This record gives sequence, C-alpha cells and structure tokens, in this order.
Amino acid sequence: MAIIQPKPFRPPLHHFNGHMQTILPSMFRKVSEVTYNRERLELEDGDFLDLDWSVKGSDKLLIISHGLEGSADRHYCLGMAKIFNQAGWDAMAWNFRSCSGEMNRLPRFYHSGETEDIRSIVKYVRSLKKYKQIGLVGFSMGGSITLNYLCEESDKLADEIIGAVAISVPVDIAGCSIELEKKGKFFYNKNFYKQLNEKVKQKAQMIPEQFSDAPLSQFDINSLRAFDTHFTAPLHGFESAESYYELASSLHKLSRIDRKALILNATNDPFLHPTCFPVEDAKQNRFIDLEAPKLGGHVGFCISGEEATYAEIRTLEYLSQLTQ
Repeated sequence: MAIIQPKPFRPPLHHFNGHMQTILPSMFRKVSEVTYNRERLELEDGDFLDLDWSVKGSDKLLIISHGLEGSADRHYCLGMAKIFNQAGWDAMAWNFRSCSGEMNRLPRFYHSGETEDIRSIVKYVRSLKKYKQIGLVGFSMGGSITLNYLCEESDKLADEIIGAVAISVPVDIAGCSIELEKKGKFFYNKNFYKQLNEKVKQKAQMIPEQFSDAPLSQFDINSLRAFDTHFTAPLHGFESAESYYELASSLHKLSRIDRKALILNATNDPFLHPTCFPVEDAKQNRFIDLEAPKLGGHVGFCISGEEATYAEIRTLEYLSQLTQ
C-alpha cells in the first residue's frame, strides 16, 4: 500500500475544526449546474433502485454511492458529478433503497455490507455497452459498500472497472459506533437515528403484515447502535449489531482488493475511529492507497475560495490517472 502525502489546502475561515468542516458543508453548501435524469432500475427481488444520471456523451462513467440517509441530491454527490462532467465524464449517482424520495417495496433497507445493489448497477451499466472505463466513488457508508464490493469481487471484477475512491469511510464500523457514542458527538447519532426511525414508521404503515413498528415503543432507540440492534441486524440476517459490524466492515478484507483503490480519510473526522486508518492491515496490498489529510471533517473537505472540494479534486486526479 502506498501512503500518499496529502496536498496542503486551507478550509474557509469559519470551518475551524472537524465538527465545523463536517456540519457547515452539509447545511449550507450548494452545487449548481448539475441536472439529473432519473431512471428506475427494477431488481430481480421485486424492489427497485433510482439512478440519477448526468450525461455528457462520454465513454467514461463515474458511479457515485452516497452515505447513510443521504441521496444523489446531497452536495457531495452533486459536486462530484459536476467536476467529472467538467472533465468530460458521464456521472451516475444511485440512491440506496428508501433514499430516493420514495419508499422501497420490500421490508429490507440497506446497510454497509450490502453489495448486491451496486453489483446489479454495474451489471446493468455494462449491458448498455456504452462505457469503456468505469470509476467508483463512495462517501462514508457508500465508501464502505464500495470497498466491500471490491473485496468480494476480487479477481471477478469487470475489466471496465478501473478503480475506486472511498471518502470518509468507516472501514471499522464498530469503532465508528464507539466514536459516535462519545460525549460531544451525540448530535450526529441523534440525527441519524431520528431519520431511520421515521422510515421504520413509514415502512410499518406500508406493509404492516410484514413490518411492525412495535419495537419503537418497546425499546429505547436512542442511538445508531440501538437501531442496528433492533432493526438493521434482524432485518438483514445478522445475529446482532456486533455481528453486523464485524461482517460488514471492510477492515479485515482489504487484502482481497486487486484493483486500484484510494481511501481518503481526514484525521479530524469526528466519525472515524483510529482503526479507520488501515496502515498495518492493508500495507501488504499494492492496490490500496491511503491518504489522510489533517483537515476535512466528515465528507467536508471544503477549500477556501474554491467551488470544488479537496475530495472532489483528488478523486478526479486519482481516477483520471488510471484511464491513461
């Protein structure tokens, strides 16, 4: 593995720590000039995925995977689509089940270790016979899904896939759960589980014969770990939240990756545990690069006076090198 020396960048003045570098872009950053065309991909299990395309007529495509409770409309997806469009690439951001503005049909949702959906997307894109080169980028949970997909595909990965970038990625989910339960980080925890609880209520109204919201009143669902214990794990076939964290983390699978992949994690990311900087676990794998800027927060990386973020610039640089 190569340890890449980050290029220095200066965040806006009011982005003075990891929390501000995380929260302010999420609340206030706007990205213009990206117009999506939505396509619905029907899946073999009877569910669907909504794909948002920004097409420039290229034979190169970037597939973008958003984070937990995000969507293709999040600023980081739009910003990534924009910088790649400007460089002549097509871009497609896909929405996880339940994240496109319309609830998905089946009881299940999505999780960090679920790779069948991205596998279906890659299969569909290849069937179009339009793209000679395909890059992958994932943010946070989307980065986890992307790395897990590379690990599982290993030597079966399609020739068109040139490489991937995983940004602000929780390669050790259990460690990140510990971080989010620390004093001073309750805001993040509360925001996530409130959104997820609302989806549970919607799903219970939609398919009451298969999905009950009783646990919402029976259990104290006041953290992501509690939600994962009572919903994520049983809904998706895991014995417990701890089992889910272990099996869905990419940390101990990275040796399987055999296509170039950049892990871009800021050291001041308030979500990430020290185990999310996998120097020792991945150092034997020449396909993995690790870049750990001191600044950036979680999926922030804003640069003072610049429209594009450091993560967007680095992703374009990294994947463009692989097309040569």
